[in-house]
Amino acid sequence: MAAPEKVKGPASYFPSIEKTYGHPMAHWFDLVKQQQGKKHMEIVAWLKAEHGLGHGHANAIVAHCLAAAK
Repeated sequence: MAAPEKVKGPASYFPSIEKTYGHPMAHWFDLVKQQQGKKHMEIVAWLKAEHGLGHGHANAIVAHCLAAAK
């Protein structure tokens, strides 16, 4: 029996984001959706400035949301 495949890409950050900031991923996805029309790095900067996220965590959330919107 093969081991379960390890999560890769932005989703690999999700457990750490939930643990560190105390909110489910749906919370962060909803916040990003409210920033429609802004560029990737503008949203990353906003998450960092307004919500105290680290760069890697903010980038993973935005990358996931923007990829899902395509």
